[in-house]
Amino acid sequence: MTHTGGTPLSLQSLMDQAGGPVKLLRSSDLGPYVFPGIPAEFTNWRDEARAWKEGVALLEQSYHMTELHLRGREVIPFLSQFAINKFDPFPAKKAKQIVLAGHDGNMIADAILFREDEEFFRVVGAPFASDWLLFNAQDTPFDVTAEKDDNWSVQPHPRDVFRIQVQGPQALALVSEVAGGSVPEVKFFSVGEMTIAGKTVRALRHGMAGTPGFEIYGPWDDQQAVREALEKAGEQYGLRKVGALAYSTTAQESGWMPMPLPAIYHGTEMKAYREWLNAYFLETIGSLGGSLVSDDIRDYYVDPIEVGYGGLVDWNRDFVGRDALREKAANQSRRKVTLVWNDDDVSATITSSLFGDEPGRFLTLPTPMYATFESDAVLDGDRNIGVSQWSAYSANAGHVISEALVDTSLAEPGTELTLLWGEPDSQRRTVDAHQVREIRVTVAPAPYFDKVIKRDQR
Repeated sequence: MTHTGGTPLSLQSLMDQAGGPVKLLRSSDLGPYVFPGIPAEFTNWRDEARAWKEGVALLEQSYHMTELHLRGREVIPFLSQFAINKFDPFPAKKAKQIVLAGHDGNMIADAILFREDEEFFRVVGAPFASDWLLFNAQDTPFDVTAEKDDNWSVQPHPRDVFRIQVQGPQALALVSEVAGGSVPEVKFFSVGEMTIAGKTVRALRHGMAGTPGFEIYGPWDDQQAVREALEKAGEQYGLRKVGALAYSTTAQESGWMPMPLPAIYHGTEMKAYREWLNAYFLETIGSLGGSLVSDDIRDYYVDPIEVGYGGLVDWNRDFVGRDALREKAANQSRRKVTLVWNDDDVSATITSSLFGDEPGRFLTLPTPMYATFESDAVLDGDRNIGVSQWSAYSANAGHVISEALVDTSLAEPGTELTLLWGEPDSQRRTVDAHQVREIRVTVAPAPYFDKVIKRDQR
């Protein structure tokens, strides 16, 4: 992916060489998103996953997430050009989920934005939001500087903060104990400060899979003392440390659709960005896989409204993609749902992949994905009516489940549909020879488990 002189080729150049974005992405051997820095399991991934629903879990976030640090007097005006969100009010020690749309109204990425103080912000999440904002910050007239703090696996130095998540019904009791009973009373998605093991840390109040939790972060060099205090006190609460396998199953239970394909691979408006991106970026080397097959890259995009972010949109100001997004909002045809995969069909697919004469594609557990961006076709009879994306076996649900967008007329819980499992005519060496199989799926709500109540509580 480089010129003979060693200069990395741009995404645009690689697309041109491959014959378009679909051919480029569907020929990449890169697998699903990897969570670096921690073992696959600390104990076993089933009990680790059950811990955030039944007891208390310690999830590691220090290594895999990208951060973009934005500093300056005009960060909010800068962000307002690209994020669909409302920003007024947005005081210090507050966080919000920001959503970025492309010029056509389709989604580029989402991320969590922390306002640490008046002139310092962190954008935290998968790299797609940070990369788009970093590109635009380079020539902005606003008083903004941007510095990317990439994930642990690609940077040569420690990060400025560690980041862990304490989650589950016993999370409040555990955090209160290690903080000496001084847990700050902050609202949902607000940030408070506390002291653990003599170290001052910040904690974001939030929840997942219907249970409360805290995202705790502080200076990198203070992490060992904080971790030891949590783990020691956590013994009486049945604390489980969560490894990479269980961590990969968190999104499905909470109804979040992680890492949809960024809407950057088409159109002249995004060409300069594609020429800036090179082989050091996940957008360039990522893979597109699954049973949804189309030559039009736009068929793999999602828009912020159908993904569930309609309530965040600030229609009273301009931002990239506003008019196109307004048109999409008025003409919604798909709704986000959870698909519950039929246990017998899942078992039969696994059996066929190991012992059958006509094997199905091997179904890895707990996360049966082969690509960075997974897109599986969902059918009603012979009619394609939607797309299934991030999938996983949920130890709490007891089934394989996935986040999907389906036709609004077929989105009611209990509706029975069919998911195609496989990758027709795959060009990727990471995919074994197989027959595409049908798996029965049943529509369920998204989120699968009710979200934590967003009330003013500790």
